[in-house]
Amino acid sequence: MQDFEKLGSFYLGRTYDLQEPKLLPERKLLDDLFLYDAPDLTTHGVCVGMTGSGKTGLCVALLEEAAIDGIPSIVIDPKGDLGNLLLTFPNLAPEDFRPWVDEEEAARAGVTPDEFAAQTAQQWREGLAEWGQNGERIARLRAAAEVVLYTPGSTSGTPLNVLHSFDAPPPELAADAEAMGDRIESAVSGLLALLGIEADPVRSREHILLSNILREAWSQGRNMDLAGLIAGIQTPAFDKIGVLDLEAVYPAKERFELAISLNNLLASPGFAPWLTGDPLDAQRLLYAPDGRARISVLSLAHLSDAERMFFVTLLLNEVLSWVRRQPGTSSLRAVLYMDEVYGYFPPIATPPAKRPMLTLLKQARAYGLGILLATQNPVDLDYKGLANAGTWFIGRLQTDRDKQRLLDGLEGVAASTQLGFSREHLDQIISSLGKRVFLMHNIHEQQPAVFQTRWTLSYLRGPLTLAQIHSLTPQAAPVAAVPPATAAEVAPASAPVPTPPPAKPQVVAPEVRQFFVPAASPVSAGARLLYKPTMLGAARLHYIRVTAGVDFWRELVLAAQPPPPGEGPSWEAAQVLSLQVATLQPQPPSGPADLEPVSGELAAAASYPKWQGVFEDFVYQRSPLVLRQCASMKAVSRPDENEGAFRGRLDHMAREQRDLAVQKLRDKYAAQVEALQDRIRRTEERLEREKAEYGQQVLQTTLSVGTTLVGALFGRKLVSQRTVSRAGSSLRGAGRSMREKGEVGRAEGTLEEQQAELAALENELAAEITAFEARQSPAEYVVAELGIRPRKNELEVAAFGLGWLPYEVGADGVARPLFGLGGPQA
Repeated sequence: MQDFEKLGSFYLGRTYDLQEPKLLPERKLLDDLFLYDAPDLTTHGVCVGMTGSGKTGLCVALLEEAAIDGIPSIVIDPKGDLGNLLLTFPNLAPEDFRPWVDEEEAARAGVTPDEFAAQTAQQWREGLAEWGQNGERIARLRAAAEVVLYTPGSTSGTPLNVLHSFDAPPPELAADAEAMGDRIESAVSGLLALLGIEADPVRSREHILLSNILREAWSQGRNMDLAGLIAGIQTPAFDKIGVLDLEAVYPAKERFELAISLNNLLASPGFAPWLTGDPLDAQRLLYAPDGRARISVLSLAHLSDAERMFFVTLLLNEVLSWVRRQPGTSSLRAVLYMDEVYGYFPPIATPPAKRPMLTLLKQARAYGLGILLATQNPVDLDYKGLANAGTWFIGRLQTDRDKQRLLDGLEGVAASTQLGFSREHLDQIISSLGKRVFLMHNIHEQQPAVFQTRWTLSYLRGPLTLAQIHSLTPQAAPVAAVPPATAAEVAPASAPVPTPPPAKPQVVAPEVRQFFVPAASPVSAGARLLYKPTMLGAARLHYIRVTAGVDFWRELVLAAQPPPPGEGPSWEAAQVLSLQVATLQPQPPSGPADLEPVSGELAAAASYPKWQGVFEDFVYQRSPLVLRQCASMKAVSRPDENEGAFRGRLDHMAREQRDLAVQKLRDKYAAQVEALQDRIRRTEERLEREKAEYGQQVLQTTLSVGTTLVGALFGRKLVSQRTVSRAGSSLRGAGRSMREKGEVGRAEGTLEEQQAELAALENELAAEITAFEARQSPAEYVVAELGIRPRKNELEVAAFGLGWLPYEVGADGVARPLFGLGGPQA
């Protein structure tokens, strides 16, 4: 078995000979490895095959290879069987398999479950060995990547909190009007689909209203949640839609019905799991806190069709937002895989998830995200949208109609890439495919290739039940969500609204600046809004370190407890508020609110100049920007990048360097290998001309050295297939009788020199590969902290004075904060 652990190459199987029966009576699995270049997936891929074709096994193998290479994946699993990626057992012991075997299948086989587990373990050991793998490679997979099984809308696995999905997009996305419009449209469409409302983005009042609410909030950088949407539906921040009055387009009484529908969804106990768990954040889905790659399996089998569409739409929007924040690259950074894309990417209809998927297919390749879509229904794919897919894995198909529809799509893809396309030839190959045998049509290669998939490292036992998912998931206390509004809170806008009592007057010197912190969520039913005084200071800090490429402005808002009489505020114990200075207001918001009394020193203006000087000194001395740096990679973390994300970026930088080095090696050695093979061919032709009998095995051995070098180290791309074919053709015509021993002797000497030259070339190349792999080891990354002080002469005090923090006081008299906290000061 050749070595398949190669730089940037995915070991998917071995080549398969599909000769016509009259030429080769028995089809044959060949010894040549089938290696797929990781960067090829940046042009995306499609896998098509009927049930039982081995489609799932092929895609699981590709995900395993990506993980071993340190490349993370987001896996959308509508059927519930990709949780099998968690079933990896390095010891391959029967007791590892026992909890997962099908006891009914064991009974049908006439054995006990324990015996069936032992048979399964033996089958997996033998299957792996047949493909040159073992438990050590399974252990390597488990060490390289963390697999997390998410169950949105359920706490059986790791739940996901979707409230984050309505947060304002990052500035780089908000600045792109088209991207902003696409995000708003798909987010609103997904939400309305969850409510059972089929809404046209252009004609639907519901869609237009919600889109305007999101656009107004996001354009100001304000996050939005479902409770905020409910409030926005009743009392929008605008009074016109287009040029018409809001009341004329969508009267308040009818808007109330939409608010009630959304509130009923939010208040439903069945919706509670959507509001707990990890935030729906692409960075967290792709990388573990320690920087290791993640395979995040998003199991959706337990959801209704509307819930699946809602979630997939939110997820694709989040991935699109993440992609647009990444620097460009030609290397594979991450994989987005969706199994059974049926219904999400149809040729005519436009479900909510289709628009962000189309955008990703068009734009993600520039940022290193490879998309792989799988289906058993070729007729359900939008082949115009898939014109950006560069790799097609085609397995056994159900009907001739499926095959013809697929060939139509491939023909369109080939026309857009100007590759040669023989419909008749591909039709013949596809008709001959068996189980686990696939045709690969790759725009990065000149000819289609046929291969049989390798044995997966994961135990493919089939779909997992929620109970089995629960047993695989480390259970942690759920993250509390913001309490949803109740129906009592959603009052009809047409109902009379009582006049709110004025805020209690405070005797504060007019020279004292006052700042009201906005409430992050609405006040719950039956509670009252209370503002408590605090010392508030906000500064804009400028951090520059030219050698590290750092030029960053940061806003820091601190709230300190009111000081005791005769003392100043303690900024060391201050809270960091999670808000922008621009959102602070000089007056309390309209509506009923109470203000706590203010102490005498806070109400007087005399102490504020001295306190502000202390504040400036504090933020300068105690607010360094703490980044991380890796000297060997000449990389520094971004201000918003945690250690795990930074280590993940280092891994990708290493892959970029590796891919560039591999390409240089290909360029360096390709011409030499081609020249050697051409000399072999000319030597053989000279022997033919002299009609000398020569042992065919000598020439065949010589040619196989070059083929081994090319196949094992670089796959199918390095050497022209035409050259190899011509050389093999000449070999078959070699004579068997030798008439001129002297000429043959000289030819043998020439061939020996060529063989030695090839061997030396192979050794030189192997040495370069080994040395490069050693330099690229993640263990060599040393990450250290880098502290950067702000520039004192550029420190700006953006706000300083008496601050007011919002709380809600319930019937129990307990005050609960309605403001968000940020991270630590330093």
